[in-house]
Amino acid sequence: MGKDSSEAVELDVDGYTVRLSHPERVYFPQAGLTKLDVARYYHSVGEGIVRALRDRPCMLHRFPSGVEGEKVHQKRLPHGAPDWVETVRVHFPRYNRDADELCVTRVADVVWAVQMSTVEFHPWNSRRADVERPDEWRIDLDPMPDCGFDRVVRVAGVAREVLGELGAVGWPKTSGGRGLHVYVRIEPRWGFDDVRRAAYAFAREVERRAPRDVTTTWWRKDRDQSAVFVDYNQNARDHTLASAYSIRGVADARVSTPITWDEVLDIDPRDFTVATVPDRFARLGDLHAGIDDAVFSLDTLLEWAERDEASGGDAERAER
Repeated sequence: MGKDSSEAVELDVDGYTVRLSHPERVYFPQAGLTKLDVARYYHSVGEGIVRALRDRPCMLHRFPSGVEGEKVHQKRLPHGAPDWVETVRVHFPRYNRDADELCVTRVADVVWAVQMSTVEFHPWNSRRADVERPDEWRIDLDPMPDCGFDRVVRVAGVAREVLGELGAVGWPKTSGGRGLHVYVRIEPRWGFDDVRRAAYAFAREVERRAPRDVTTTWWRKDRDQSAVFVDYNQNARDHTLASAYSIRGVADARVSTPITWDEVLDIDPRDFTVATVPDRFARLGDLHAGIDDAVFSLDTLLEWAERDEASGGDAERAER
């Protein structure tokens, strides 16, 4: 990577040159991290962040004035991209518009996005080969305001148990906030509606097994504020989560970090930051490296969905 300077620097990112203007600009005042620090972080976890983003439409969360300033949700590729940066076109029926979104294929794409003030990367759960058929099912364990992390850990254990019974391999990571995510690679055979139905059926099963800890109630105001919401709606079309290895735009520069199931019991999400994750990555590599080899079929979950819908009471909520 290039040298520190108040002037623009040119970074050699695996053979691609990325020009970084204002490298000294402070993005995280509390942590004392600059734009150049953010770029260096992403280069250090390059294999992991590219695996998480590869070939997916990617929404960028940009912070032109640092994380204490305005956040910009950028769907369209920002102007000025080098000719080697690739895109994927997605259609938004609600507005009858198309957008060419960043489609990461190499770590230089990620570092270039940092040049455009990107801090967070939020990919779709489908890839450009068929944007309308997801290949990733996302389990979002989202704690409500009065929910402690110990309860998130208990619910993660229940989710792991159900996944095991289904024969699915779940790949956990911290959310970069107060929760946990678990990703499952799936066959790209179904559209978003069916993936969401399957995710809802799974969430309902977790709720049945841990009714004191879990809620699937749709309206936030109606949820138990001390429970974990298993947010099945993160599998709806154009809903995104921060990817593995994405920095979050919070004061302590926390990172959404892959972990092992054994670690779930003992971790503190606050320990995974831009300052700590590069050394962890150097020691452990990408803990999600095998995700593409563990592909699951949603057939059983869709049978559960049909069962629940036939029993009444769940169908309306599942279709919202």
